[in-house]
Amino acid sequence: MKNTGQDDKVYSIEFFPPKTVEGREKLKNTIKDLGKLNPRYFSVTFGAGGSTQQGTLETVFDIQEAGFDAAPHLSCIGSKKKDLRDLLNTYIDRGINRIVALRGDIPSGMGGDAGEFRYANELVEFIRKETGDHFYIEVAAYPEFHPQAPNAATDMKNFVRKVKAGADSAITQYFYNPEAYFRFVDEAAGLGVDIPVFAGIMPITNFEQLARFSDTCGAEIPRWIRKRLEGYGNDIESIRNFGMEVTIDLCRTLIKGGAPGLHFFSMNQAGPTTAIWKALDL
Repeated sequence: MKNTGQDDKVYSIEFFPPKTVEGREKLKNTIKDLGKLNPRYFSVTFGAGGSTQQGTLETVFDIQEAGFDAAPHLSCIGSKKKDLRDLLNTYIDRGINRIVALRGDIPSGMGGDAGEFRYANELVEFIRKETGDHFYIEVAAYPEFHPQAPNAATDMKNFVRKVKAGADSAITQYFYNPEAYFRFVDEAAGLGVDIPVFAGIMPITNFEQLARFSDTCGAEIPRWIRKRLEGYGNDIESIRNFGMEVTIDLCRTLIKGGAPGLHFFSMNQAGPTTAIWKALDL
């Protein structure tokens, strides 16, 4: 695998841009709390067609002002080259050197106008052409396959295409079946992929919300986990305790199995990620 800059494993945390002033102030406190864990960096999501661009910028700047490294997401569907070029230059001026490059979803109401890009590999190529090696570029990976992929083989080819376009590492969609991750990494390696593939981790705190997310993004909740969570009904404490146990066991299996690092989807909350982080003694 390609070296990530240090021999130790990489642990990072993801936020989404708040929609309100109150949400932004709350997230600033969350950044401070999670910053105590000393993650390698915080990433910030980017809405479809750049719909959260201003919020993404503000959150990135808040992370920097708190003294931490930020990695903004950048999606290309519905975006114009000029706009992305301007955004990349803004990040360069602010000293940002890490980007998470994604295809993204077509914004509602846009119809068939997907902009000047179709796929994430085109965005990676564009960033490399415009900025050379300034940015460390991460791309998405789907151990359980992208929900819009016609088949597993095509999905893997698309992933390899992104890597060859110039990606430095990848972050997976969240999953609860470690075997899917290990098989994905092994298959990618067999096709010449030598970059780190960091495992995306979604703490289980709200079953209904998790079920909605999973149905949308194609992440499978194994039957035994789903049935246990369903059985708790509205018992929030039991859901969280069981969810924490499942997630911690998953992380331990991944680390022991050789995963180069973990990327936590925090949902802008400090508590769950902090609890898992400390349980793993990261």
